[in-house]
Amino acid sequence: MKPDLGKTNLYRYREAIDRGDIVAGAEMTALLDKLLAEARDPEFLYDTAEADRRMHFMENCIRLTKSPFYGQPMTLALWQRAFIEAVYSFKMSETGFDRFQLILFLIARKNTKSETCSALANTDLILGPAGSDIVCASNDYEQSDIVYESVDTMRRLMDPESRDTWRNQKCIKCFATDSKIFKMSERMKNKEGRNIDVAYVDEAHEMRDNSTVKPIEQSQSVKDNPKLFVLTTEGFVNDGYLDRLLVTARAVLNGEDDGPAAKRMLPWLYTQDSEQEVWQDPRSWEKSNPMLGTVKKREYLEMQLDKARKSKADRMYVLAKDFNIKQSNVQAWMDAGQYGYPTERWALDDFRGAFCIGAVDLAETTDLTNAKILLMRPGDPVKYVHSHYWIPQSKLERSSDETSGADYVGWADDGWITITEGNDVDLSVVADWFYGLFDEYEIRLYVCGYDQKFAKTFLRRMEEYGFDTEMILQNKYVLSQPMKLVEADFLDRLIDYGGNPVDEWCLGNTAMKIDDRRNVMPVKVGGHDGRRIDGAVTLIDLYEVYRRYRTEFKQMVG
Repeated sequence: MKPDLGKTNLYRYREAIDRGDIVAGAEMTALLDKLLAEARDPEFLYDTAEADRRMHFMENCIRLTKSPFYGQPMTLALWQRAFIEAVYSFKMSETGFDRFQLILFLIARKNTKSETCSALANTDLILGPAGSDIVCASNDYEQSDIVYESVDTMRRLMDPESRDTWRNQKCIKCFATDSKIFKMSERMKNKEGRNIDVAYVDEAHEMRDNSTVKPIEQSQSVKDNPKLFVLTTEGFVNDGYLDRLLVTARAVLNGEDDGPAAKRMLPWLYTQDSEQEVWQDPRSWEKSNPMLGTVKKREYLEMQLDKARKSKADRMYVLAKDFNIKQSNVQAWMDAGQYGYPTERWALDDFRGAFCIGAVDLAETTDLTNAKILLMRPGDPVKYVHSHYWIPQSKLERSSDETSGADYVGWADDGWITITEGNDVDLSVVADWFYGLFDEYEIRLYVCGYDQKFAKTFLRRMEEYGFDTEMILQNKYVLSQPMKLVEADFLDRLIDYGGNPVDEWCLGNTAMKIDDRRNVMPVKVGGHDGRRIDGAVTLIDLYEVYRRYRTEFKQMVG
């Protein structure tokens, strides 16, 4: 006998969407329609008893762990009730065992993902089968610790005297069931040989492969009711584990895969229907943020989108993390309109006797060598950037850069580039260039940033001239902030690079690579060797020097 679906949370959730009380994306709506149809399929049983038992425990025993709701009883939203009901109510008619073994839970950040799953893990510990092994897993211990610590905080709020449960350095354990919860990371040795009943794998978007998940799946092969929860937002890893899992999930959702494994997968996806609606329809934000207005603040999203309109890095991050719209981890940095605006005509003579700060990007054979200085005027926020390039003669003869827009000979004729004899650039000439600015224009170099690569000859000559230098490491932790500042200043038209065509070419060749912590790095568009970005990298280095010495430099300018 089939249940009265009209009384189920699954049906109530779908009905609320139809009424317009809840806004849901096409993928969530399609999933609910599919599940309601399958609840009537004789291949499955739909029995809500276990789900009801767990939800009763969560709402009557669990206390929340995060401010500003710390210590308050858990009150499940309708979407949470529908989700838990779907996971635990579907059974295989033939065996009576739970249907869903792989649950992909994709939801935007700050929508109680960790709290929901931490509460479920506590129900596994206390209400689940005796002797269960439950694991909180992720890429590293720090990440797996998020759900694990939330589980333990909930446990302590329920059992402050540790009479029924306890925790030691290895695990959390329940006396009555002899079940335990432990944590595991991708970097953990001896992941094989486990005997896992339930796993909560967090932040799957950071995983490049299935090296964390596969040992868990294999350890569950002898279980009747194994469950693997994959919890995540969208991310920036290209062709990673999540990308491949989502292909499978959408094939299941669209009815393109109905094999044995597909029937045991639940793709619970909170996604937008388009990027355009994010910018045009604030009501659509609920599609990827089911807790919007109750936990997640609408004002917060408004502020994040305002930042995203001004910064490529913020735009990529917000679309991925707050709206589950997949972003490639490498995208073009700026369009030509951002850095190709008209500027006033100026000459170095206008800055005679001024102080400057400098930066170099050094290369001996294959790339361009570039040196830049930054000049400012009292009361003027514009940064005036003067630049020069060097390239070896042999590079011109063997270069494929022309196909990417390079015009080295023409640029050399116009004085933007110096072509040096032979196969390499004598980097002492770069130091000579800085001295030449002082000798001809009395422009005094305060400090010059450099990368350690190829720097020995350059540094020796700079020391002879008495110029101060500072190393700028070429990694995302150092370059992220100055790269964002360069973009912001271009947006506000506060950079004047004198119409240097080599600078403009390098800027157009530069893409931005972003990681999950919003750090960015300059890379070549499409990874194409002929697209030189040396001038853009030098400008970012120059801004890092400016950032470090801003106060002293502005005092000298004033």
